[in-house]
Amino acid sequence: MGDVLRVSERAALAIHAMVLLTEVDGALSSGTMAERLQASQAHLSKVLERLASAGLVASRRGAGGGYRLAQPADKIVLLDVYEALEGSPRRDGCLFASPVCDEDGCILGDRIERARQDVQKALATTTLAQAVAKRRRP
Repeated sequence: MGDVLRVSERAALAIHAMVLLTEVDGALSSGTMAERLQASQAHLSKVLERLASAGLVASRRGAGGGYRLAQPADKIVLLDVYEALEGSPRRDGCLFASPVCDEDGCILGDRIERARQDVQKALATTTLAQAVAKRRRP
């Protein structure tokens, strides 16, 4: 079954990896992270490279090395993580990659755009620290 507002696998992996790094004290290797996230280590390594390029994670080689957050968890919002992998979110409500009709003639009106804005607002206002706190609540 399709999902109307789908986050790519790599963006979802990035968000989960960042939450995992928020939950641990210290660094984690990409292998350990891949195992915990049940993901391909090669795929995760590419995601971590993008996060490092965006200044969201830092890595260190050798004993005691691995990946860690490059900034405090209460300073990184989920939208930062999403944009590191996907760029800025779309700003139109069309479900097609290339719009077929004009905005006034959309069969769904502005419903899809409102939903996108709601999701973007949630990503922009939720820090990693808040995401971890929500995850820990019963």
